Amino acid sequence: MSRFIPVDRQTDYLLPPSVDEWLPDEHLARFVVDVVEQLDLSALTQQYAGRGHKAHHPAVLLSLLIYGYATGVISSRKIERATYDSIAFRYLAANTHPDHDTLATFRRRFLPELEQLFVQVLLLAREMKLLKFGTIALDGTKVKANASKHKALSYGHAKKLEAQLKTEVNALIQRAEAADNDVATDGMDIPAEIARREARLAAIAEAKLKIEARAQERDAAEQTAYQDKTANRDAQRKAGKKPRGRDPKPPMGGPRDKDQVNLTDPQSRIMPVTGKGFDQCYNAQAAVDTESMLVTSVHVTQATNDKQQVMPLLNALTALPASLGKVTHLLADTGYFSAENVKVCAQQGIEPLIAMKRDVHHLPLLERFAAEPVAPDSDDPVEQMAYRLKTQAGRVRYALRKHTVEPVFGIIKHVMGFRQFSLRGLDKVSGEWRLATLAWNIKRMHRLAAG
Repeated sequence: MSRFIPVDRQTDYLLPPSVDEWLPDEHLARFVVDVVEQLDLSALTQQYAGRGHKAHHPAVLLSLLIYGYATGVISSRKIERATYDSIAFRYLAANTHPDHDTLATFRRRFLPELEQLFVQVLLLAREMKLLKFGTIALDGTKVKANASKHKALSYGHAKKLEAQLKTEVNALIQRAEAADNDVATDGMDIPAEIARREARLAAIAEAKLKIEARAQERDAAEQTAYQDKTANRDAQRKAGKKPRGRDPKPPMGGPRDKDQVNLTDPQSRIMPVTGKGFDQCYNAQAAVDTESMLVTSVHVTQATNDKQQVMPLLNALTALPASLGKVTHLLADTGYFSAENVKVCAQQGIEPLIAMKRDVHHLPLLERFAAEPVAPDSDDPVEQMAYRLKTQAGRVRYALRKHTVEPVFGIIKHVMGFRQFSLRGLDKVSGEWRLATLAWNIKRMHRLAAG
């Protein structure tokens, strides 16, 4: 005869239950609470006026958000529901139930304060001997914006729509003037139809202005690049050398028909994504410590290209507390390579290892076991870096990039489930990216601390 554990859902607890007994001692939720309790949250608590109904403490709301992002529960509605359904969330909320409006408002309100909290967590990791600055790997990943690419309006299509709507408005005005003699106008609210089209024309005009402003920025950058290339070729001719290739063509100014703006999140951009497609995205950057896999610096950019993202990283590293240590090496793929980036790293005492061309996955046998190259006599930072990339030690160090920063992105996207921003606008998505990487850091610290 089978024997089963008795099922009894009616008997009351003999003693009052304790929330503290609901989770194992080594659970991630306990670690999140321990970390948040060590943070200085005065910048958050001082913003509460103390009037009206009692508010949930920022430590509780922050813990819920961090644990939610770390475990793939990102929606404020799902977090609210989890405070009832999940033991871990119920423990974090101390058996209270903040509603989704409270959680969403807290997240939007305190995004700027996350920057300092991010640094505090790094300092705590340093105290726990989990973080040791030295070699960091920089990379970017495209994160989908909270907007559809089908809500993008191109400049060429905007001009066509504008002409069509103006024609329709003129036709409606003429029809209104002849309404007394035109029985076909019965059932048509001409003023409402005109107002609807005028509202669309105003929206199109605003979108065109945004596209034209972006075109001006692009024109300025292209003109500067054109002048630099022309000056460089002129210098080569004066030195008696024949420049390679054709002379650069002057840039064509003004907006192009394919230039577009998204009507849902105008600050997002169409970007290439994995699978050779395109989507409405932001370019999320992260610098990862190769030893601990902790994220040390983050920022978000609208630029598809990564070439301009080295300088923001160096500025962020300079702003970090000196007690975190000194970055000695920077690893990055070929998308970050430029002579200027290499020189700036060298000027700041950082040895760059930035790929100068796309590497093959499997080196030929003879090349892999070839003798070490001869060091160049030149002091040029680019030539020095090219030499280091060919040495055995340089190849080993550069290889760290592939199994540090890229796995971090993979875990954040596919394990933690952070594939799309919930907020809109560059400032807000920058704060949300910092929140997601903060959650990763605490999740990683929990794993490292467990040994």
